[in-house]
Amino acid sequence: MVAVEHLSKSVTDSSGTLDILRDVDFRLAPRETAAIVGASGSGKSTLLALIAGLDTPTRGTVRLAGQDLFARDEDARAALRAQKVGFVFQSFQLLAHLTALENVMLPLELAGQRDARRRATEMLARVGLAQRLRHYPKLLSGGEQQRVALARAFVVQPAVLLADEPTGSLDFATGEKVMQLMFELNREQGTTLVLVTHDARIAAQCRRRITLEAGQVVEDVGENE
Repeated sequence: MVAVEHLSKSVTDSSGTLDILRDVDFRLAPRETAAIVGASGSGKSTLLALIAGLDTPTRGTVRLAGQDLFARDEDARAALRAQKVGFVFQSFQLLAHLTALENVMLPLELAGQRDARRRATEMLARVGLAQRLRHYPKLLSGGEQQRVALARAFVVQPAVLLADEPTGSLDFATGEKVMQLMFELNREQGTTLVLVTHDARIAAQCRRRITLEAGQVVEDVGENE
């Protein structure tokens, strides 16, 4: 489902060239769960952005469901993301001027789904927010905002879910509940999950744990299980 092929990313400024990622190579099967771990600055978030096609590599490529992201132009990559990928971020990334329901409806409407309101309402009920449909993000707690973000990510039934430190803005207890919900939804929909985290307990819930150090994969636990 996800193939990262000899991926490298470098940036150059007045001080020289910085290698952010160096020859990263791995593959994830459908329904597989993988945690990308490593110290700050190891390249985790850059790797996630490249898997999403939000950034472009210096060398190498990413294939989603067999389709080469970087053989496409930016518009075509965006279309593929809309079809195949869901996102969950540390900072929620909800649109402040839209209600919870409207935030979850948005990707469905962009995809031309006529039953967007019904599907968004059902998904918000699934994440325990049936009574918060008309609330704006500023009126929701952090945990509630992240549940809206989960609903928005899963409502399109993505083939791949990318999550970047999804509990980083939450307290411990709330984060535990959000992660339990994320893994439940992931199992229900059979999504391939790629999760960036600093939390060893969260990483342990994934079948694969891929460790980055200075932009390189130094360990891939669970690869052959």
